[in-house]
Amino acid sequence: MRSRLVAAAIAVAALSVAAPVAAQAAVHTPVASVQAGAVACKYKRDGKVWRCITPGAYCPKAARGKYGYAKTTKKRYKCVKYTKATWRWKRA
Repeated sequence: MRSRLVAAAIAVAALSVAAPVAAQAAVHTPVASVQAGAVACKYKRDGKVWRCITPGAYCPKAARGKYGYAKTTKKRYKCVKYTKATWRWKRA
């Protein structure tokens, strides 16, 4: 009798865990493809402009005064002096 109760408890636990896992996999599948597209974009200099910048983030020294394009919105930003010692990407 005891072994049957244990087996039933394990079966119920396995069913209750399997259903949410399958639902999560279905929900996260589209998100993974969107994230893969964002990962493909790398922060780099392309001639006189910078690609895949993050708006509001600090700029590298080589980008000061230059233009860049955001990785998600593709909008144009410029590396401008933020404080006395820091430079950030601001909307151009």
